[in-house]
Amino acid sequence: MEAAAAEQSLSSAGVTKPRISYSGELELKTTLRELVMYIIFLFMLCLVTFGMVSTNMFYLNEVMSRLFLQQSSAGDEGIDFKSIRNMADFWKFAEGPLLDGLSWDKWYGNLTSDLQENRSHIYYENLMLGVAQVRQLKVRNNTCSTYPYFQNFTKECYSTYHYNAEDKSDFGLKNGSEWKYSSAASLSPWYWGDIGIYSSGGFTFTLPKSKEKSREKLEFLRKNGWLTRGTRVVFIDFSTYNANINLFCIIRLVVEFPATGGALTSSRIYSVKLLRYISFYDYFLASCEIAFCLFIITFIIQEVLEIKKLKKEYFKSVWNWLDLLLVVVSILAIGFNIYRTMAVSLLMEELLSAENVYPDFYFLAFWQILYDNMIAVCVFFAFMKIFKFVSFNKTMTQLSSTLSRCASNICGFAVMFFIIFFAYAQFSYLVFGPQVEDFSTFSNCIFSQFRIVLGDFNFLTIEVNRILGPIYFISFVFFVFFILLNMFLAIINDTYSEVKADFAGLPSQEVHIKDLVRQARPEKRDREIVTSFILYLLPALSLTAVPCKNLTRQPGQELESEADPR
Repeated sequence: MEAAAAEQSLSSAGVTKPRISYSGELELKTTLRELVMYIIFLFMLCLVTFGMVSTNMFYLNEVMSRLFLQQSSAGDEGIDFKSIRNMADFWKFAEGPLLDGLSWDKWYGNLTSDLQENRSHIYYENLMLGVAQVRQLKVRNNTCSTYPYFQNFTKECYSTYHYNAEDKSDFGLKNGSEWKYSSAASLSPWYWGDIGIYSSGGFTFTLPKSKEKSREKLEFLRKNGWLTRGTRVVFIDFSTYNANINLFCIIRLVVEFPATGGALTSSRIYSVKLLRYISFYDYFLASCEIAFCLFIITFIIQEVLEIKKLKKEYFKSVWNWLDLLLVVVSILAIGFNIYRTMAVSLLMEELLSAENVYPDFYFLAFWQILYDNMIAVCVFFAFMKIFKFVSFNKTMTQLSSTLSRCASNICGFAVMFFIIFFAYAQFSYLVFGPQVEDFSTFSNCIFSQFRIVLGDFNFLTIEVNRILGPIYFISFVFFVFFILLNMFLAIINDTYSEVKADFAGLPSQEVHIKDLVRQARPEKRDREIVTSFILYLLPALSLTAVPCKNLTRQPGQELESEADPR
């Protein structure tokens, strides 16, 4: 009441309250409309993305990891997968914990299972699909160079694995697939292990459904020397399906036999939802995927029109580059999704038709994981684009101005920082690489140095060199942590102070949401109130006060003050 009386007294005295210019109001309304539409797009994208994952995936991976990676044999030695150190340990694991984990034909208490005959249900809930496959890759003899003095002492020489040195000739008994090389499909993904990248072919055999027959086959291959000095890697692949949660679990156990001797173990366990559309919620997600595709088509049309209108000026804006990146990543994600859906439809029936063969679900899981990665990148850039809309806020404008103004200084600082950083990385790799795992490769050296900066580092590991170790650690912390990082903070702090001082010297030219509501026409006031209410529900965007560059007063020009036309 008091505010209304004050406004009436000002009007009676001939003083008119400045009105927001039409151009500023139009720009603000356009931005708010784009923001609301983009929030709807984000909501659809989040539904599509988070509808593909669930906590059950983690739990399924966890129970499978405990069963096949941590469960040891019943013997005195207690061999489990992670404790494999040589070929003899591999055979003990294969004939013990592996077969125990794959064969679940009895309930607890040695009671007979009433599940489907001749089918294994791991943990009583996960149906074993087909049979498990074991595959190895070998290298040929005399594939490495030997110094002349030692040629008389080393008649055989097997190099590390690479595709050109791979041995594809028949060996052993030469009367089955386990003794003859089998080529893989052209699109089968290669495996990136700890010490090599391995092809998808090799010498393969499958394990029968019967536990006793599988043990007999493994004993037969062990006694006939299926693993040789040329063996460089062995893969154990199998897949399960849990109908309770509609998830496939694709498991790959890998044992690498490096040229140094010994064995290294690794594993890949993927829980994926290959059968996407079953329940009503799945079909709802399918409609969201269609809506997502329509949004992307709309964004493509908008970007094409802007490029046609602005031409070269379009590519001078960082936000336009972010829009293009979002569109490209979204198109790739949609393409991966279409290919994965077609591949699942074409191969699912074929893979499940034969019960005594290995169904290669790893190929499908590979494309599913690739799609999940692409959609994750898409979500990341989609959320980053929110900064494009909140840049109207004064605080956000100050932050963006700070980053843009100090960009050149930061680039110069980055050159100096990485020169020193990589110099220390080279030094640590040469001094500690042969003895410390954290510095065994150049990439590990880089990550370890970042851990030193963050304080997550064990100093005792570099005491293998009692002189250079402490010198390296103390000098690195001094130059990188105390000097370079503080220089980086000083650059940003000084620039922010300058930007804040510049903004303090400018006249107040802010558009308040309440002014838009007060000055709106009666027939439009309800719509403006709804818009204002939506904005107030987004406190993180801080849009209660939005600066508008079109409200700058030119010399000799007054703000509009006409009364609302009725």
